[in-house]
Amino acid sequence: MLIYKDKTKPTEERVDHLLGLMTLEEKVGQLIQPFGWQAYEHRDGVITLTENFKQQIEQAGIGSLYGMLRADPWTGVTLANGLSAKQGAEAVNEVQRYAMEHSRLGIPILIGEECSHGHMAIGATVFPVPLSLGSSWNVDLYREICRAVALETRSQGGAVTYSPVLDVVRDPRWGRTEECFGEDAYLISELAVASVEGLQGESLDSQSSVAATVKHFVGYGSSEGGRNAGPVHMGWRELHEVDLLPFKKAIEAGAASVMPAYNEIDGVPCTTNTQLLEDILRQAWDFDGLIITDCGAIEMLAAGHDVAEDGLDAAVQAISAGIDMEMSGEMFSKHLVEAVEMNRLDTSVIDRAVRRVLTLKFRLGLFEQPFADPERAQEVIGCEEHQQLARQMAGESIILLKNEGNLLPLSTTSGTLAVIGPNADAGYNQLGDYTSPQERSKVTTVLGGILSRLAQEPERVLYAPGCRIKGDSKEGFAAAISCAEQADAIVMVVGGSSARDFGEGSIDLKTGASKVTEHSWSDMDCGEGIDRLSLELSGVQLELIQEIYKLGKPVIVVYINGRPVTEPWIDEHAHAILEAWYPGQEGGHAVADILFGDVNPSGRLTISIPKHVGQLPVYYNGKRSRGKRYLEEDSQPRYPFGFGLSYTNFSYSAVTVEPEVIAADETATVTVEVKNIGEREGSEVVQLYISDIASKVTRPAQELKGFSKIKLAPGESRTVEFKVGAEQLQYIGTDYQPVVEPGAFKIRVGRQVNDTLSADLYVREDSYGTN
Repeated sequence: MLIYKDKTKPTEERVDHLLGLMTLEEKVGQLIQPFGWQAYEHRDGVITLTENFKQQIEQAGIGSLYGMLRADPWTGVTLANGLSAKQGAEAVNEVQRYAMEHSRLGIPILIGEECSHGHMAIGATVFPVPLSLGSSWNVDLYREICRAVALETRSQGGAVTYSPVLDVVRDPRWGRTEECFGEDAYLISELAVASVEGLQGESLDSQSSVAATVKHFVGYGSSEGGRNAGPVHMGWRELHEVDLLPFKKAIEAGAASVMPAYNEIDGVPCTTNTQLLEDILRQAWDFDGLIITDCGAIEMLAAGHDVAEDGLDAAVQAISAGIDMEMSGEMFSKHLVEAVEMNRLDTSVIDRAVRRVLTLKFRLGLFEQPFADPERAQEVIGCEEHQQLARQMAGESIILLKNEGNLLPLSTTSGTLAVIGPNADAGYNQLGDYTSPQERSKVTTVLGGILSRLAQEPERVLYAPGCRIKGDSKEGFAAAISCAEQADAIVMVVGGSSARDFGEGSIDLKTGASKVTEHSWSDMDCGEGIDRLSLELSGVQLELIQEIYKLGKPVIVVYINGRPVTEPWIDEHAHAILEAWYPGQEGGHAVADILFGDVNPSGRLTISIPKHVGQLPVYYNGKRSRGKRYLEEDSQPRYPFGFGLSYTNFSYSAVTVEPEVIAADETATVTVEVKNIGEREGSEVVQLYISDIASKVTRPAQELKGFSKIKLAPGESRTVEFKVGAEQLQYIGTDYQPVVEPGAFKIRVGRQVNDTLSADLYVREDSYGTN
């Protein structure tokens, strides 16, 4: 038996042997990742491999395929021509079989898929978007969801996922805000670790695990003007303390792969930034995994950043800086062999990259088990258990922003409800970007959830869309107002849409019925590449709400959206407001669960919501020196970080720090007593913030350094405990190394960043040191 095929041999020995057998062309082949949906054709239930794919395999092989199971308008894969759960696994098996039987060395292909909030294949479970996932503050539940995503993906043959997204959002006008967990690096770090643990499981070669690719490395959420892939203006201290922190924690948790960001930092594109890729990632953090570009990032070096003369120069720069694989594969496949022949590139650089690709394949067990199990895929993808997880997460993520006069929860026994708004019954609008085509029956809208909850009395529910997300048409206003006039309370479901053109056609604004038109209507005002000047509602949605409000009836606003909405009139006039973000396929059930009190809202904001877009940036952990106020308005957000109401009330008392004085390498214990003083069971997110009173460099006014989500029955109290030590107290010092300075710290514990109790902690003068 050949050494590289002997699973009893150490991985390093297998890699060395296989690498020694490969030609230059075969090595380069391992570094490219063409689009996977172009590798096959599906007609009348028959899957055939394309001639182009076969030629690539026979000539030099292919290292990886991107998005072979992905379905959306970009890929052109639809419900009509796409693959079922079983067919997807069978297609992967066809690809693997051909690659192993028709290439000289029989190297299996790495199948890479998008899974930011669910496996992006037809039939897979669509969980809430990451902004919603973060709003749950439930790390354990998120880890469980990642296990479900990994199972669905690996069951079809996907072995690596391009998630989690660990970008820290600084400007929510950015269209990809929905793909991120929020604005706080500590919270993102906790979710990053949970994601890696959930996706990768106990062993990468398990048939229920996938390799996690953390992205976008780094600073992508801090782009100039909130414009996608724009320049990032950030000092190295902030980069280390904030944007790099979640990635560092993910690498420490064992993340197998990293994707550099499109953006530049201080004039250097991340794709070729050796200070990031080599000095920090490889040397300081000891990362030995795979680095893969984002799609088209190498070409962007020559046509966008303009730091390369041409494609060949761009390819040489990228692989020399530490890139191992190119998503899309265009630049590497065209230029790397030529670069070696022209003496522009040493083969040792290619060998280094190939070694990392092969190592990951061996770690994933692809040489022993390259094939998927179609029957298992059919069984687990979109299963009932995962649907329940999606519903639970959506319920825990929805944030109650306002509840005037305890209007909510609504009665389940009396009263007529008017459900109005463009997102009331628009399934795709509640799913978010990076979502596959859906069977209508798989997605429960808010209207559907309410009807399901009141199934015995459907006549109590009236519906009218009123308007679209975008556009200035008010032709649906009259029908919506008529509908509202007949109701006792109105649920206005408004917000945004990241739904790309799935060919669903338009909607009749007077009846709410779907209608087929020559051109399908796109309401997309959020998602990748859709950045905005404003955070106001698009179109005439605000005008619709204002007209409905004139009826003098209770108005409940439910936001379905991918970024914060800034509408002062709604904040002041609506009687109740729910922020649901994009809550996934079970979102309608979750909203209904909240509206009727079956679930007590426990979501908390992970991103500050400003009063006005002119306040941006308004993230909570700004510097003390950031200034006081504007002429027209103060600098405080409408709803602060960590904010969220409940149907019950919680009291905080007896905050203690023990001991009150510690050395830099010691730990103090912070405790607080939390009691449910209301009449309903509920969950509270207890949040720990720390302020460094004085430091050699400027510091944020306060920073989140711990949280705990607890469930309490009426009258029940619990002592919540946090540990505070070097990791919570340190910052990046004047020498760019972590340091715990002696002096005073303020420990704050409470329900949100601006509502806390405090106690003092002191680090002794004689304990100065680095950690």
